[in-house]
Amino acid sequence: MDSIRNFKKNFKLGRFNEENRAKEEEALAKKEEEEKVAAGSIAVGNRCKVEVVGHPPKIGTVMFVGTADFKPGYWVGVKYDEPLGKNDGSVNGKRYFECEPKYGTFVKPLSVIVGDFPEEDYGLDEM
Repeated sequence: MDSIRNFKKNFKLGRFNEENRAKEEEALAKKEEEEKVAAGSIAVGNRCKVEVVGHPPKIGTVMFVGTADFKPGYWVGVKYDEPLGKNDGSVNGKRYFECEPKYGTFVKPLSVIVGDFPEEDYGLDEM
């Protein structure tokens, strides 16, 4: 009985195509190297702007740079100036940095622009 797996093997499709797989692995290694280089230019304490496709830019402070347990690759932990984040500096019970709930996030280094981004007063204290 023929299966889709045998069909793919016979015609070298999907994961059975060594050439495409090698290209994908090479692209992944290149991206990881770019992330490593970008992470090297980001330091804890830097002010930054986070630009992720499909989301408005957000301003904050770099609190963590490096690899993490929750996903492979390099990550930047950012404490936002506003409660626009997803966490409090911890993921799956592991603490990477300290901040208030909803002020922390982790993004890829290529989404972080380091610069002189002054903290804005959003008037949240008056509420």
